[in-house]
Formats: sequence, structure tokens, C-alpha cells
Amino acid sequence: MSINMITFLLILVSIVTNTLVFGQNTGIQGEWHVLHSSIGISAMHMQVLHNNKLIMFDRTDFGHSNISLPYGRCRHDPHDSALETDCTAHSVLYDIDTNTFRALMVQTDTWCSSGAVLPNGTLIQIGGFNDGDRVVRSFTPCVSENCDWVEFPRYLIERRWYASNQILPNGRIIVVGGRRQFNYEFYPQNQGLFRLDFLAETNDESENNLYPYLHLLPDGNLFIFANTRSILLDYNNNRVVKEYPRIPGNDPRNYPSTGSSVLLPLDENLPNVVAEIMVCGGAPRDGFRRVAHGSFGQALSTCGRLNVSDENPNWVMEEMPIARVMGDMLLLPTGDVIIINGARLGTAGWENGHDPIRAPVIYSLSRPQNGRFSFMAASQTPRLYHSAAVLIPDGRVIVGGSNPHEYYNFTGVEFPTELSLEAFSPPYLAEEYAVVRPRILSLHENIGYSEFFTLMFSVPQYLSSEVLTVRIVAPSFTTHSFSMNQRMVVLKLIGVEHVAPHTLKVTVRGPSTAEIAPQGYYMLFVVHAEIPSSGVWVKVQ
Repeated sequence: MSINMITFLLILVSIVTNTLVFGQNTGIQGEWHVLHSSIGISAMHMQVLHNNKLIMFDRTDFGHSNISLPYGRCRHDPHDSALETDCTAHSVLYDIDTNTFRALMVQTDTWCSSGAVLPNGTLIQIGGFNDGDRVVRSFTPCVSENCDWVEFPRYLIERRWYASNQILPNGRIIVVGGRRQFNYEFYPQNQGLFRLDFLAETNDESENNLYPYLHLLPDGNLFIFANTRSILLDYNNNRVVKEYPRIPGNDPRNYPSTGSSVLLPLDENLPNVVAEIMVCGGAPRDGFRRVAHGSFGQALSTCGRLNVSDENPNWVMEEMPIARVMGDMLLLPTGDVIIINGARLGTAGWENGHDPIRAPVIYSLSRPQNGRFSFMAASQTPRLYHSAAVLIPDGRVIVGGSNPHEYYNFTGVEFPTELSLEAFSPPYLAEEYAVVRPRILSLHENIGYSEFFTLMFSVPQYLSSEVLTVRIVAPSFTTHSFSMNQRMVVLKLIGVEHVAPHTLKVTVRGPSTAEIAPQGYYMLFVVHAEIPSSGVWVKVQ
């Protein structure tokens, strides 16, 4: 290779690695685009499906939505607290490829529910409120326009309102907690109900242990964070293996104080896979009580990282550039974390949030501590209580929802019910990076554990294998600022070879265990010089 070419490549690597992260030298801060001014509902819950559809729903007891059920259908529910007969929809299915949506029908109340996707791609949706609190609902993706929700009344042993779910290595779902539920159970049922004293111990006068943060660790045990405490649960033997140090500050991070949490990427290229939890934002311990008396205190500005692979881990704290409550934390294809939506003052709950934060921040794992956060472009739309966000395969982040009111309320309030849907394009999607952006040409859609497979990709200017990774991302079920089941695995890179001009073949090893990557559908990305390809759906089995 000539000296001129080497110099060019070094300069190009420098430009990409130093300016991509939040466009500090180019001014690139991402872009917002409104997809629809109204989808008819307020997107309180979101789940991306493997056929590039996004399912969204709010709750049945909001009153009439702004989208009618098809074919003259109506929902008749004598137990509904708002409308016994309702001919409007409270769930929609959005087609990412065509930017269209259609109404779906839920029969019972899905308010503040949870969900997880089975290995076969079926969404299992758990609980809710009122007549929906023990209901399990399923949605199986289909080619036609006829698929809809199927409900299984009184399936759950206990009511599940504000519970969390996690898909497990054996393909089952663990359902943890909920309001006044200090226990867990499984879907499908066959093991009964299990007491978890930790949930009772983390309850306080404002609760602050709802929607506990669940993360499946590489050893197969379950990390659970509630309020300020966290444990490692061996759910197979109903045994708490260990308790971790409390997060510093003694301020709660779960609903209604409502911070957010992610499991940082699991990298199989390391000698030992490291599992690290990150928790950001929330509200002071007395925040919920103070809001009830009209005082909107500042949210928390700290993030904590806990390396649970260490024998004796401790929280490492960092400051966000702005205090935030009700922010959604999502893993981007690059492995960076975007924190989006939320407010600077108050807590979650009806009318409890003020001073909305319209600008997301991105946290870069590769940058030095205390310099990892950067602001992105701001949306025009405030997203407060009951907003949600998800990553989609093309690398954008879809954002919707925000209804801080007990019912739909569009007039005479500071923050009206929000029915719009928009997309944020992070800086890596900017045209400036087209020269190093990979494009997947072919790959095996089924990936076996520890099995080698190959994929082909093209890129206008390939740099080196040192800046190349292949990653799989599990799509999350997002609600109330927690993206359940979200995880990223950086696959073991075996080799790279040129097969044609600007075309390369990569050999990769599938995830080593179901504890690292549970069976099911994932978005696979090739990331080159911190620029991701569009994702392709694969099935790990």
C-alpha cells in the first residue's frame, strides 16, 4: 500500500472517530422528522416486530381515541371505567417500510402493562389495569392484514400492573412485581407463584419499586434493580444469590421517580464477557410527595455503572449534562446509549412533570469518563409521562406518546395529549459518512449457538478489521422509560476477506450461549468505523 493511501486512511479514521460522536467538528447533531401528526392513539407502549412492524397501544379507559376500529367493530366491556361501548381503537400497527398504520383491537385495559417476544416472534403482553390486570394478550405477526390481538382472560396468578418482564434462556418469560405484588411468576404457567421479599423491602411511601429493572446476565441469573437496591436472583431455585451495593445518593430510580436502565453491550471478542448495568436519572426521594403539594423539584442528574462481572463491584457515577426524569435509554447499533424524552422537573404521574427536555443526549462508551455525553438536535414536541421510544432496523429511533393526563386532553392544558409519531436520525445516518457506511449484501437468516457463519457486505472505503464489528440487538418492549428485554451482543469476529472491489466477506461466530443471547429474533448490524449498516433480521436458535 502506498504512503499516500496509508495517510488517507489514517486521516479518514481520525475524521470518523473524532467527529462522528455527536458531530463535534461538523455540527451534526442528528435530525428529527415527523412521520404522522396523528396515529390516533398516544403511544404509551411500543414493540418492534421481526416483520418490520411496530405495535403500539395506550389504554382502553382513556375515552374515545382518534382512530376508529375497522369494519364497524366496537368493543363492549361492562367493566371499563370510561366507556362500556367504544368503537375506537387503542392499539395500532405501524408499517416501518411504508409509513402506514392500521387499527387493532384490544378488549381489556392495557394501562401500564408489560411484554416480551417469544422465540417464534409472537409478542406476549402481560397484565394492565382493572379487568386487564390478569390478562395475557398475544400478537403474532402475519403477512396479511388480518392479524390482531388474542386475549386470555385471568391467565395470570396475580394482578400485574407496573410489572416488568424478561425473556429467559429457555424461551419462557419471567414476570416480576407490579403494584403491591412482591412476587414473580412465569409465562407459560407451570411453576406457580414465588415470593420475593426484596420487592417488599424496596417499597416506600411513594412505592418507587414499580417497573423494576430486569437484566438477564451471562451466567443465567437475573439482575433486579428496584428503588436504590439491586440483587442477583437465581429464579430456577428462588434464591437471592447476592445483593449489590446501593446506588449512591439514596434517591430512587424506578417508577414513579422514573429513571431508566440498560445492560451495556456484551462483547464476545473479549476473553471473558463482561456484564455492566447502567442506570440514569430519576427523581429525589421526596419528589413524588412534593409534586402533590405543587413543588416540582429538579430531577436527578447522575448515572451509575455497575460491573456485575466483578467479584466485588461498586457503582461508578457520572454526571449527565442535564438532570432528567422519564428519559428512555436505548442502545444504538454502535453500542452507544441514547437518552431521549423526559423532563427536568418533577416525577412521573398525572401532571407531575415540568420543563420538558426536547433534546436527547448520546453517551459514548469509547470516550473518556466525564466527556461521554453530547447533546443532539431538539425535537419540537415535548415527550413527558407515557411517552416511549424504540430502535428500528434502519438505525432511526421512533418516538411517540406523551399523555400526562388522566384522559385524552387536547385543549386548555400546558402539555396536550400527544398523538404524533416522529423519528430521530442519529448522526451516524448523516450523508457525510456514506464513504464508510457498510451495506449488508447477504447472510444466513438463522444463527446457531457457537456456529460459524458468513455474511457479505459492501463499503465504498474499507478501513480495517480493527474498526469492524458485527452486532445483534434484541428489540425492546418499551414503556414508562424502561426498554424490557433490550440487549446487544458483539459477535466474535473470526476473519475478513476481500472478495471483490468494495465487497468483503466476514466470518463470525454465533453467540456462545442462550444466557448471552436468548433464542429469538434480533436486528444484525455491521458497524464500520462507528458507522452502522441498516439492520437485517436474523433468528438465533
